[in-house]
Amino acid sequence: MDEMSRKILFPRAAIQKRVQELGGQISGDYAGRELVVIGILKGAFIFMADLIREISIPCNIDFVRVASYGASSENSGKVVMTKDIETSIKGRDILIVEDIVDTGLTLQYLVGWLKERNPHSLKICVFLDKRKRRKVSFEADYVGFTIDDGFVVGYGLDFNEQYRFFPDVYVIKQ
Repeated sequence: MDEMSRKILFPRAAIQKRVQELGGQISGDYAGRELVVIGILKGAFIFMADLIREISIPCNIDFVRVASYGASSENSGKVVMTKDIETSIKGRDILIVEDIVDTGLTLQYLVGWLKERNPHSLKICVFLDKRKRRKVSFEADYVGFTIDDGFVVGYGLDFNEQYRFFPDVYVIKQ
């Protein structure tokens, strides 16, 4: 990818500041409780790592892996679970951490699937919210940034397994 095909949308300093704010808000909302933070692989791993370092209450972590893109930049509409959580969540406070919500289909599926396990509470924290592409009614409880349509990479977000390592978030032109 050359310099002409990408432009910075969120520089690392803005990302760090926003993650600190989210960590503080989540810590306040769950004060005196223990949280189970469930990251959605692979995209959310960098955001989740930074976020849990900003959360000042005890938390356990686990991961799920769901897919709806494959090797395309378009959501397929079909959600496939490829890794289940290993932690019992019955009666516990759950925070799902996701890199980006666009159509809402993946998170809608995952929320329904986790609610069947009877958590005490379940909230969602997304790094990026791309509202223009919603196919279902879905609202995250915590949002890092809201973006317009466009394909983004960096800070864990990829295109065909590439560019996750960028510390900033870029919009790319294909």
